Amino acid sequence: MANPFDQTPLGRHTEYIDQYTPALLCPVPRWDARETLELDSQALPFHGVDLWTAYEVSWLDGRGKPVVAMAEFSVPCNSRNIVESKSLKLYLNSFANSRFDSKQKVRELMEADLSLCAKGPVDVRLLSLDEAAREPWLEISGDCIDRHDIDVDNSAESVQLLVDQGEQRSETLYSHLLRSLCPVTGQPDWATLIVHYTGAPISQVALLRYVIALRNHQGFHEQIVEQVFVDIMAQCQPRNLSVYGRFTRRGGLDINPFRSNFEERPVNRRVVRQ
Repeated sequence: MANPFDQTPLGRHTEYIDQYTPALLCPVPRWDARETLELDSQALPFHGVDLWTAYEVSWLDGRGKPVVAMAEFSVPCNSRNIVESKSLKLYLNSFANSRFDSKQKVRELMEADLSLCAKGPVDVRLLSLDEAAREPWLEISGDCIDRHDIDVDNSAESVQLLVDQGEQRSETLYSHLLRSLCPVTGQPDWATLIVHYTGAPISQVALLRYVIALRNHQGFHEQIVEQVFVDIMAQCQPRNLSVYGRFTRRGGLDINPFRSNFEERPVNRRVVRQ
């Protein structure tokens, strides 16, 4: 069977093109990972979005003067594909020595190119560095489960998520200890994981063991968050559930998947490591 990543630039030597080249973008079908989670592509148990932040964006204005910016991309989770991250970096680099008359033109090109690659409508927001500096940080209201002092010796597949005794509640639990591995390069990805639910109380200790056990689990950012959503829903059966991963940047990009069965998409706000 052919490796689905053979046609992507991940883990391969690449040349950096600095003239606008939309063909650099590589799609990765979402279904390949969702099939292992036994999800129905026509009836997903969640809605949501992948929020990307690009910190290394530049092009030339109409007179040849460089412009620098930060970009935010919103990719709906029901798009057919994710955009492979290294290909996105190469694509963004290709703007560097191309001239554009306006920021609006750059944004329109990015929206059209990324939407075509993802096979779904991608929204693009371009910010000057002054505008980005005024954006507020994400303040997480909830319980940090990292405070629990525990012994750890399990893999993610053997950790049983549990509910505690007590009345149903609505609460937010979060951890800064999420680490997973890129399935192609094996490089580590680091994240803050935020779980907001309504239902029987989820055991914080069991959830912490589960988060730590993902430390050597292979998957793209989007796949990791969907795995967490599916596992919590199957084992704890909350009535409402949102799972949000704020991953640190790699290659000038951070990727922040959000999945929920009841909440609207969040505003893209950075945590301290981002």
